[in-house]
Amino acid sequence: MYFDKPGKINTEKTLRLAYERGKALGIKEVAVASSKGDTAKKALEIFEGFKVIVVTYHCGFEEPFKVVMPDSAKKYLEDNGAVVVSATHALSGVERSIAKKFGGLYPALLIAETLRLFGQGVKVAVEISIMAADAGVLSGEDIIAAGGTNKGADSALVLKPVNQSDLFNMRIREIICKPRVF
Repeated sequence: MYFDKPGKINTEKTLRLAYERGKALGIKEVAVASSKGDTAKKALEIFEGFKVIVVTYHCGFEEPFKVVMPDSAKKYLEDNGAVVVSATHALSGVERSIAKKFGGLYPALLIAETLRLFGQGVKVAVEISIMAADAGVLSGEDIIAAGGTNKGADSALVLKPVNQSDLFNMRIREIICKPRVF
């Protein structure tokens, strides 16, 4: 499915399409990007029977030493069965700091920009799957990964997740949905 516009307006449809495809394929895990918890709460409602992994920004992403996801949202998600992972972006990390200080483009940033050719949400879906894998919360079986452009979810993939050290063994099996215009 292709959306006419990117962004939050596609969240519910993205998650419902992803749920149906995951269910049809017998997938048991979904990784969803969520900064404040809203997208994650919607995923918990929709992905009944799945292990829901919520991936959010690392501490200091928006402001030094400040957590992005409110503690109340994290507690709600965990109390309702989600696993919440707060991690450094797999496709930028320390390279973003080097690029800001010295300029230039570095390998992880180049990979991120290449994935953005498919849209921001596709890049995010790939990235959060790596972050969840590195956090040790995935089984290694195929997953649904959902990401978005700014807020909400507008892209969903079926993929074989990998740890950061094995990036090129990842397999994007299907693009369930994404914005056509971005």
